[in-house]
Amino acid sequence: MNDHEQMIELLRSGDKRRADRRRFMRGAAGATLAAGGLSLLAACSDDDNGPVSTPTPTPTPAPTGSTGVSDADIFNFALNLEYLESQFYLMAVYGSGLAASNLGGTGTQGAVTGGRKVTFTDPVVAQYAREIAADEAAHVNFLRSTLGTAAIAQPAINIDGGATGAFTAAARAAGLVGPTATFDPYASDENFLLAAFIFEDVGVTAYKGAAPLIANKTYLEAAAGILAAEAYHAGLLRTALYTKGLQTPSLRTSADAISNARDSLDGASDDDQGITGDATTSNIVPSDANGIAFSRTTGQVLNIVYLSKASLAAGGFFPAGVNGNIRTSAASG
Repeated sequence: MNDHEQMIELLRSGDKRRADRRRFMRGAAGATLAAGGLSLLAACSDDDNGPVSTPTPTPTPAPTGSTGVSDADIFNFALNLEYLESQFYLMAVYGSGLAASNLGGTGTQGAVTGGRKVTFTDPVVAQYAREIAADEAAHVNFLRSTLGTAAIAQPAINIDGGATGAFTAAARAAGLVGPTATFDPYASDENFLLAAFIFEDVGVTAYKGAAPLIANKTYLEAAAGILAAEAYHAGLLRTALYTKGLQTPSLRTSADAISNARDSLDGASDDDQGITGDATTSNIVPSDANGIAFSRTTGQVLNIVYLSKASLAAGGFFPAGVNGNIRTSAASG
């Protein structure tokens, strides 16, 4: 069995364990599944013993909110980001990415540049990485299943750490490396965590920003479920970086520099926050005075993944742009 087949089997076994836990919790609570987002989330599993037989609804034709953006547009925008996250994590954990059967759809299908298996030295980081990889692959499956024939294809993705890699460009922008140096996210546990930190906080703010645009409550509930998963991932990564940073302060400094770089790309507001609090407090949750996390617009999200303050339709981690109707970053600088 090759690495890719092993990865698929691991994902399937993970799905089955999660389905078993869900069945147990439902029985213990004496509750029944609600129609809508929960049934959607369960229906995305490819486990032969899937707990729900309710067919996944399709957002085609999708409701359109007051902004003129349909639910399908929003889910496809999210699918672009999930492709990026999935390919990064799967490559880092297994050395191979999503199956070819999960890449097709509307728009131009692109290839993945870069990516390789990380030789993890910290077993805890390795376990975190495997769990997040499984979740992100499940998000791709869920969104594609929900969208059906309206699903976009994977666009071209750059997750390389070489001289022309998107990770190197991001690290240079953050000051993690010099203007001619490279940043390899697959070289160590610490580099992997810093690279993952670029994505996860963006995913949380992207789903929160999209929530008011979703017209159908079923899709809103499903999006909220993905937002919660991404928030768990972000909190886990921020905690791991903070903990390791207690022994290696430069790691916390690097994470804070990534936060500042994201902030510089997405506009004049100073919303993004690093992991360093005051002398006695961490900053694991980037929230306001009310303990509420902030949002990003789709344009601001694209500023970060395109690595540009300008209004562009491609760049950075998406060298040919994203697929779908939401494609352009905001003019933020």
